[in-house]
Amino acid sequence: MNLYQLTPCRATRVELTGRYGSVPALRCPASADAPIILLVPGYTGSKEDFAPLLDPIADAGLEPIAIDLPGQFGAGGPPDPDAYLPTPLGAVVSELIGKLAADGRPVVLLGHSYGGLVSRAAVLAGAPVRGLTLLSSGPSELPAGPRRQMLDLAEQVLQTHGLPALVQMRDLMERQNPVWAAQPDALKDFYRDRFRLTSQESLVGMAMGLRSEPDLVEPLGRRLETLGAPCLVACGAEDDAWPVSTQRDMAERLDADFAVIPDARHSPPTENPQALLSVLLPTWRSWL
Repeated sequence: MNLYQLTPCRATRVELTGRYGSVPALRCPASADAPIILLVPGYTGSKEDFAPLLDPIADAGLEPIAIDLPGQFGAGGPPDPDAYLPTPLGAVVSELIGKLAADGRPVVLLGHSYGGLVSRAAVLAGAPVRGLTLLSSGPSELPAGPRRQMLDLAEQVLQTHGLPALVQMRDLMERQNPVWAAQPDALKDFYRDRFRLTSQESLVGMAMGLRSEPDLVEPLGRRLETLGAPCLVACGAEDDAWPVSTQRDMAERLDADFAVIPDARHSPPTENPQALLSVLLPTWRSWL
């Protein structure tokens, strides 16, 4: 069962054309001249993470397109882990944006977590965006903390024992998490299936990116200024990946708007979609 079935919406699954073949996406019908909102997921994520946002974005007269990055949830991708670092993935997303914008429609880009690092790389690669939203993402590598510790441990297991061992370890740890225990069984099954269908090469490469990405805020700011494209930085009030203070500082360096989403941690699209939409939609309307 797909998450977008657990979160009912009008989106249909489509296949876009990308560098490595088809790009699985969820797309809501829209008018031929509607601005496009391209949504890029994070590490171990997928297009379904944005399901609660899709109908409201479409109802606002925009066309949301949520994609899987190469290697995610069964999407095709190369066998080289280095291909999943933010810079090469950014080139992939930049090419996709060029195709979507070919008919003159404006494209607003949103990247969540690792997808934020990829999205800024897409802008630096020349993506013709009307605006950029960085959601629960940071200026550089994932800082020290519980998520970094888990990333390091998972990478060791993955490199030494392979994906089946990591799936087993993840299941054992999730059973000890009361938040996980409270999730519907169908949603748990979806998360398990999605993780199993994510390529080992992409997990290794994205983990490398999360542990090594340099601070590219200054060149990103210069590129956005050249494009005349505004930026929004937003995060959950209890984000446990990049600290809220770090993301606020990044927004100041980018001369970007900054918003904190209440009652949310690292995944506002699923944890508090209504509060997130109350920030995104007025901001995007002002840009467009």
